[in-house]
Amino acid sequence: MSAQHPRTSVDDSALGGDPTQPHGTTPAQGQDRASAHIDAALEHATDTTHAVAHSDPNNTHDQEVAIEQKFVDLVYRRLDDLRDDAQQRQRAGYEWREATVPGAQFERDVFVYRATKRIVDIDSQHEGLVFGRLDLDGGRVRHIGRLGVRDLEYRPLLIDWRAPAASPFYQATGLDRKGVARRRVIRSFGQTVQEVSDDLLDPEAEGTLPVIGDGALMAALTRKRTGRMRDIVATIQAEQDAAIRAPGRGATYITGGPGTGKTVVALHRAAYLLYQDRSRYEAAGILVCGPSAVFMRYIDRVLPSLGEETAALYSLGELYEGVEATRQDPPEVAELKGSLRIRPVLVALSRLAPPEAPKNLRIVYHGEVFDLDEHDLTEARKRALAKENRPNLAKTEAGRALLVSLWRKIKPVLPEAEPAVFSRDVGSRGEFLTFLDAWWPTLSPEMVLDWAADARHLAAAAGDNLTQRQVADIAATFQETDFSIQDVPLLDELRQLLGVKPQRTQSRDRVKVIDGVAELSTAQDRFYDAGPRTSRDAFYDGYAHIILDEAQDLTPMQWRMLGRRGKGAGWTIVGDEAQSSWPRPGEARHARLQAVHTRQTHEFHLRTNYRNSAEVFDYAAQWVSGRLSKVDLPEAVRSTGIPVREHQVDAHELLPLVASIVQDMLGAVEGTVGIIAPYARHEELKRVVTDERVSLVGPLESKGLEWDAVVTVDLEQIERRHGPGVAYVVLTRATQLLDRLTITQ
Repeated sequence: MSAQHPRTSVDDSALGGDPTQPHGTTPAQGQDRASAHIDAALEHATDTTHAVAHSDPNNTHDQEVAIEQKFVDLVYRRLDDLRDDAQQRQRAGYEWREATVPGAQFERDVFVYRATKRIVDIDSQHEGLVFGRLDLDGGRVRHIGRLGVRDLEYRPLLIDWRAPAASPFYQATGLDRKGVARRRVIRSFGQTVQEVSDDLLDPEAEGTLPVIGDGALMAALTRKRTGRMRDIVATIQAEQDAAIRAPGRGATYITGGPGTGKTVVALHRAAYLLYQDRSRYEAAGILVCGPSAVFMRYIDRVLPSLGEETAALYSLGELYEGVEATRQDPPEVAELKGSLRIRPVLVALSRLAPPEAPKNLRIVYHGEVFDLDEHDLTEARKRALAKENRPNLAKTEAGRALLVSLWRKIKPVLPEAEPAVFSRDVGSRGEFLTFLDAWWPTLSPEMVLDWAADARHLAAAAGDNLTQRQVADIAATFQETDFSIQDVPLLDELRQLLGVKPQRTQSRDRVKVIDGVAELSTAQDRFYDAGPRTSRDAFYDGYAHIILDEAQDLTPMQWRMLGRRGKGAGWTIVGDEAQSSWPRPGEARHARLQAVHTRQTHEFHLRTNYRNSAEVFDYAAQWVSGRLSKVDLPEAVRSTGIPVREHQVDAHELLPLVASIVQDMLGAVEGTVGIIAPYARHEELKRVVTDERVSLVGPLESKGLEWDAVVTVDLEQIERRHGPGVAYVVLTRATQLLDRLTITQ
């Protein structure tokens, strides 16, 4: 068996080939494992039109569900056969005991790896596999699903949602039907079809095709939230689909107000890019970066549910290996650390002598005692850094600078001394090398920031770049026991300034042994057991594409950190300026242009709010319109009839009122309830979180999240601390119910 991947045919790429069946396998090879009922059902099938596809225009909802159930059963039976085939291939590979030479062992491992990958692909897509159907002009039918499946004769049975042939499912409208007469969304639980919902795009087809339901989108919007983002491949709308399918190279900017589906588009875009050019994006990698660890937990199952496990997901607090920062600095300190004003301070910090470094060097040479005092050592440090400005790479230059300083003192006293002899003698002495190690140690970014916790040390580096008060405020945050999210780009900047060569985290090289056969390459273990993060650590800088969500909040220092990860990458940048927490957008814009090394851009603007009810969003829109001059206000497409409720409450009565409101909300909605409050209130409000459906977050962590019902506490304090953009975010997290609590004293 060859490890080389043959080219995909034009038909495969257009219609969405079957990733569960290896290229180069003929239909006849699977015939002996096929069941007779599938063979009979497909005997007269053409295109993707099967015996179960057509129906009477007078059919009821239940009759149409039964028709789609027959087709879904057909696909699952085919998938079971394909899975059985892959398992047999996997077992056959492990039983290949006679593979003794390295080449044969490698081929055996590739054989097992590809069989295992097919099994994982099938298993990851099992839930809701078939979700759409297109009735095309001329009576042809296409069913759309999470992956492409072909029948025994290698004809399309199910079209992968990312394939070009599936694009009309998302792009067709009444004005531009793209050959679609009727679009149907199929909603299932497990393998059971629960409901269907149709859009009739061709008025002339009325009376010839049954039309069931009110459309898929509204049903999806009213579904309860579970605390994790769902993939919504069945309800991607035309404007979102265009952004998903944009070219991968260059920079794609996706903007839009709250609830317009920007995050959904970004994640589906990752799956689409992997599908379109897997060799490029799987080999070099896709980075998906979000604002917080809470946000990343919220979205972390979307890509696996779309069959993609290889993208690396990191929050901004995790992009430094070994650090998982979740703490937020006070806004005034966060602004200082995020600004480019901090960079010259970091440069100076990296070049200062360590606080514990010796301040005097004494050497005895030819019976004479020679000293280098603190001034001499400072000048020697400057000369060394003038030759190599990265301290960890300048130790040799530092030793030379010390010898030069000593020689300048020795030469007038001992004119007969020879510089070459002196250099060899003194430079090899144990006391000189011990001094050099103490005076010029190898530094880590963590050590440098720890030293900056001393306001005097930080002030020596800050010079005129920071005021005395600013120095004190920043130094106080470095005294915390953990790093903040704002510290992560400072650590990464210091890594460059110091010349640190990080040790990449390696995948666990575990050898799997089954029936006495040990794998040689262990590709299966590394890919599926160790996981993608272990192969691309936080320092990895060779990504083919970077997807940034909530990009409007990125500070200039965070843009510099991300720019180092994507020197040759394509970019997808998602955000809304009105929701920004960064107070100087001009500085961030300049840093973004420096980080995104491309002139090729694609821009998409999303205009429809799918998240909030009209009552919730109209309330938020009215609130923000009086505070921000340039606000993109999308149109909310649904209404619940339930207005936003406002409450005035004394501080000592806050807890019982929040507890009462939360209990009412739990009874009113099936999904989740969020409490968004200033950080100073969290310790008190933790006592209200007694149900797994309830979560308490700060205003910054609420970005990108959503709940069925939300309680906002002290919005006035949130606005004062974080600005109107963050308060606007807080008001747009609820899909159904919103209560606002104002503290009167």
